[in-house]
Amino acid sequence: MPELPEVETTRRGLEPRLDGKILEAVEIRDRRLRWPIPAELGARLAGRRLLSIKRRGKYLLFDFGGLWQIVHLGMSGSLRFVGRDEPAALHDHVDWRFSGGETLRLRDPRRFGAVLLSDDPASHPLLAHLGPEPLTADFTAAHLHAACHGRKTAIKNLVMDSRVVVGVGNIYASESLFRAGIRPGRAAGRLTRAECGRLADAIKATLQNAVDAGGSSLRDYVAADGALGYFQLHTRVYDRAGLPCKACGTPIKKLVTGQRSTFYCPACQK
Repeated sequence: MPELPEVETTRRGLEPRLDGKILEAVEIRDRRLRWPIPAELGARLAGRRLLSIKRRGKYLLFDFGGLWQIVHLGMSGSLRFVGRDEPAALHDHVDWRFSGGETLRLRDPRRFGAVLLSDDPASHPLLAHLGPEPLTADFTAAHLHAACHGRKTAIKNLVMDSRVVVGVGNIYASESLFRAGIRPGRAAGRLTRAECGRLADAIKATLQNAVDAGGSSLRDYVAADGALGYFQLHTRVYDRAGLPCKACGTPIKKLVTGQRSTFYCPACQK
């Protein structure tokens, strides 16, 4: 599933080529995504100028001047530039045709993504209750420590909760906890303020490293130009069960928390 680094990489690839362009037309081939694409989407957006593309958590926000298009890539979605005459494949559900000859295409084999409209994305039900952005000053040790207080849930599950902090998916949670030296199964409420500080810093560093690497291409994800992310080539624990820890040589262990595979080093993480 595309997480924060993949969505931010997509945003950075789209904005320079689309910023200021006029949306000339929208072609919707299949409205049946996680929520049906609004039938009026093309009529409401055509002729408007794209002012900017922002990101909130794993959502892309296209600002068309008082009307916003919200895009979520779901489990398998990607946005790519294609040639104006490039034939659509089976899972290519939407094309946006902009001035200057740019065509943006949504591919989503599993159809868990979303394309929606909003007059005010900050109050939209999908975004209104999201936690702070991890790569901003809003995400602090104090915030994380307060969120952990009295909680028995595993710390890995807590940092993957978008109401606590957005965008920390499975691979990045495992990597951040390794960097912070904290076992993923520990009860969140047992973390000290200092440990929360280490973890907050580790989440920031891990996500920034992933953004710099163009995200992780594990299944369907590609960037807007078709390039693959390569963060998965540098993971320290994720998907390395039985292999030696890169820091101490101890075999990496695997467990399941919240129905997700979790990887950790029993020597480096306490």
